[in-house]
Amino acid sequence: MSTNDVDMSVYNRRPLWLRLRPYLIILPALALTIGILYPFITAIYYSLTSLNLQRPHTMRFIWFNNWIRMFSDRAFWHAVRVTLQYAIIATGLEMALGLGVALLITRRDSWFTRLLKVSLVFPLMIAPVVAVIIWQLMTSNSIGIIEKLLNIFGIYNFPWASSAKTAMFTAILIDVWVYTPFIFILVVAGINSLPKSPFEAAKVDGASDWFTFKNLTLPMLKPFLYIALIFRLMAAMQEYAIIFSLTRGGPGDTLMNLSVSAYIRGFTQYRFGQMIPYVLFLWVVIFIVSQILVRRWLKVQKQAAGR
Repeated sequence: MSTNDVDMSVYNRRPLWLRLRPYLIILPALALTIGILYPFITAIYYSLTSLNLQRPHTMRFIWFNNWIRMFSDRAFWHAVRVTLQYAIIATGLEMALGLGVALLITRRDSWFTRLLKVSLVFPLMIAPVVAVIIWQLMTSNSIGIIEKLLNIFGIYNFPWASSAKTAMFTAILIDVWVYTPFIFILVVAGINSLPKSPFEAAKVDGASDWFTFKNLTLPMLKPFLYIALIFRLMAAMQEYAIIFSLTRGGPGDTLMNLSVSAYIRGFTQYRFGQMIPYVLFLWVVIFIVSQILVRRWLKVQKQAAGR
């Protein structure tokens, strides 16, 4: 009897649950893979059809007509521009403010800074829709506290989200108020994890605050900053709650990004087949950008670790 036959004989005498254990271990990963691929493949299929939710029985296979219509539509390219503009500006402001506030607060440890850390996290606990309602009340021309403060400086009836010129500014302002604490939390965690000895040596050598920040703090914080950038940029590119609850993409099409455009086509106009290409295009863009940032993060992490 060969060695392989002996091994198989021993294997067959093992309890059933032990023989099935390798398959049970990979079962969650397999279920997750199926759960991801099935909706994705279904979405691709429906993007090639004329599915209308009001008349599902009229659905027919039209190949790439929905995609051709989307890429030749000026409204689509306007939505792409709004999506990128909103994501880049909002994420840039949140990264700058989160980093700046974190550096200021972590310089000293007192009861005031600890209280300030807790209070700065409060906006992150508020749902975006609730945050929009709060800001609508604060900027109301009749009762808004922000409007009253602007009146002191001679500014009356500021249009906020009711004007195409200021709607983007208003939406980004709310986004920054809600999500800057997320950046702040990650940066504070990063600062607290940094080794103390390089900063003590720099202080003994008489290095300035700017030199310490530029040559020590920032390089070692880059892995944390890239993690914050990945999460916030991906979320900002698919932002829906703030924009839709604020103006529903208006005034006109001022804030009509890809997410809101897809929702209106799919669940307001019921043109589900035309909605799916918007969603898939946004997914492709987010996937490409995230892959670039993740590769950059891995490179920065190796540099920070001295490898």
